[in-house]
Amino acid sequence: MVLVLNTSRDPFEVLNGSTPTPAPNNSSGGRCAEPVLMYGTGGKLIIGLVLTTMTVLTIAGNLLVILSVCVVKKLRQPSNYLLVSLAAADLSVALAVMPFMLVTDLMGGEWMFGQAFCNVFIAMDVTCCTASILSLCVISVDRYLSITKPLTYPARQNGHLMAKMVLGVWLLSASITLPPFFGWANNVLGDHICLISQDLGYTVYSTAVAFYLPTTVMLIMYYRIYRAARISAARHSFQLSSTVAPRSSPRPHCRAPRGDVPSDASNGNGEENRLGACIMVNGNPKKRIQREAEHCSTFSKLLRHEGHNISIFKREQKAARTLGVIVGGFTLCWLPFFILSTLRPFVCEPRCSCIPPSLERTFLWFGYANSLINPLIYAFFNRDLRTAFRNVLRCRYRNINRRLSAEGMQEALKVAERPHHLV
Repeated sequence: MVLVLNTSRDPFEVLNGSTPTPAPNNSSGGRCAEPVLMYGTGGKLIIGLVLTTMTVLTIAGNLLVILSVCVVKKLRQPSNYLLVSLAAADLSVALAVMPFMLVTDLMGGEWMFGQAFCNVFIAMDVTCCTASILSLCVISVDRYLSITKPLTYPARQNGHLMAKMVLGVWLLSASITLPPFFGWANNVLGDHICLISQDLGYTVYSTAVAFYLPTTVMLIMYYRIYRAARISAARHSFQLSSTVAPRSSPRPHCRAPRGDVPSDASNGNGEENRLGACIMVNGNPKKRIQREAEHCSTFSKLLRHEGHNISIFKREQKAARTLGVIVGGFTLCWLPFFILSTLRPFVCEPRCSCIPPSLERTFLWFGYANSLINPLIYAFFNRDLRTAFRNVLRCRYRNINRRLSAEGMQEALKVAERPHHLV
């Protein structure tokens, strides 16, 4: 979401720290008296280093996500198409948007790339940032359906469906950039001016589609996954107590009369054969053995069912944690900027931005930082992706699929053994 300070002051005047003067706006014939970004040499070095590092890390992190999904066979599944779409959108932000904003900031806020490129730049900025936000929204819906409908939804997770969802995300993102090209809500252009349209109707439309509606959907999905995890936790605790209960129940009483031990109930050491000598008080050995066999069979089924419940419970808990961190990071990064963008048409002139440039830039780069933290969040919560990152960084491509399969089998064995430890 581009916010380039619209000022046409001389760059040397900016660098010398002269008193700001009103700058003519070539598009409207009016004047916009706005301060510019005032940096000293040391400030420029620090800001340039920080923003350049942020841009490079954003490129590297999202490239790793795309390469990992392409290289690792286990990650090449339809549900990860959305993750690739998110990484592609964030990578586009880092490649096509952040470098131009970095140069503009270091030049004191003046647009140095000409009027012709301004509309193209605004279109790229809006499309890429919106695609990143909408991809997060669709991922939250996908995770919610996969958790709450584990039997029906995964069957529909095919490549064609996911490809259509990705295409829809990008088409909807691009639709926000179309109005300025068709005469509605023209962008503010000038010699050193490049500002997205401040038309009130367009601002409401663009911010609603790009932020407020996706954020509402993500919050609803997070709440529902969190509620499902809470319900599953309560059900899991109840079933666990029901499963453990048979262990504490008293065993049937047996007695072996001294004079009635069968001849085959003793071995060479004079020890009595337990199955032959154990006679129930109110029954016979065969019925007791049959009853205990049925009890063992039922108990084994309960263990398998409990292991399945533990797996679902852990998956729901992990989904709730992951989505919570994603929604929290996204809101922290983008909410200040969109609040500022929504309020600006109400408090500023239609062809000007009266918001302090330093505040604009701080909130804008916070929004861009979301493209940096997205791959970090997914790498932290996804073991396969984290392992793929390590192997790709070490250029260990040859046996990466075999190693991931081995680690997956070890993890499955650990999960299978845990119910027995619980009992």
